Amino acid sequence: MKTAVLIPCYNEELTIKKVILDFKKTLPKADIYVYDNNSTDNSYEIAKDTGAIVKREYRQGKGNVVRSMFRDIDADCYILVDGDDTYPAEASKEIEELILSKKADMVIGDRLSSTYFEENKRRFHNSGNKLVRKLINTIFNSDISDIMTGMRGFSYEFVKSFPISSKEFEIETEMTIFALNHNFLIKELPIEYRDRMDGSESKLNTFSDGYKVISLLFGLFRDIRPLFFFSLVTLVLLIIAGLYFFPILIDFYRTGFVEKVPTLITVGVVAIVAVIIFFTGVVLHVIRKQHDENFEHHLNLIAQNKKR
Repeated sequence: MKTAVLIPCYNEELTIKKVILDFKKTLPKADIYVYDNNSTDNSYEIAKDTGAIVKREYRQGKGNVVRSMFRDIDADCYILVDGDDTYPAEASKEIEELILSKKADMVIGDRLSSTYFEENKRRFHNSGNKLVRKLINTIFNSDISDIMTGMRGFSYEFVKSFPISSKEFEIETEMTIFALNHNFLIKELPIEYRDRMDGSESKLNTFSDGYKVISLLFGLFRDIRPLFFFSLVTLVLLIIAGLYFFPILIDFYRTGFVEKVPTLITVGVVAIVAVIIFFTGVVLHVIRKQHDENFEHHLNLIAQNKKR
């Protein structure tokens, strides 16, 4: 059974050697891959000298790096971790056991139930994590503790069936939603998180990356649960139409005249649009259901290919 440790790397010369050595010690039989993402420091050379399998990914962004890793590398267990030495290599042993024993398709290294809020001093990062967690758990009726962690384990079936569309740090949110939507077996493992060492800088931009995550979340909500999404839009439009229509209706019963004809016409147009939007959701729901059936067939083909 083969395990691959995947380390996306961008300007991590201060920490990448320690991360590689820690995983070599914890998982001595694993293959350790470092994909350098246009680093301007010595990360590539340090990773290579430390004994990792090092490749370059020229398309900037963590999502692009993970896409290439998932496409290039074949293994029975994949462990994805950042190169900033904020995640404990010791947790990878239990992650590996959960994946190889088929007890999970995705293992989430849960920072938020452990030391994250004490270690991470960036207040808006903490608030953003809580907001995204709340939104996803509400929309998808789930109970995931840490949506955006950078340490995860994956099965072969998950990796080879995951169609990555994210280019940057929103990749973690996309992974979580994909697993929830396709009924993959998810396990959470509380891990000790430590903040970056002095001199090591985060590549995350709180506001721009947060906006990308929220945009991705609502886009996936629309695509994955179209009937629910478009029904909500329909409901909002009908409420707005009703707020303007009922005063007109009351005046009509009282006087026998319609005094606000333009408003009545507008209300009628809004109501028609709402009905069209609702049936758009119905059509997309049927298409989505067919897509899910095709995905299950595709997943069976991936499993058969692995056995060969």
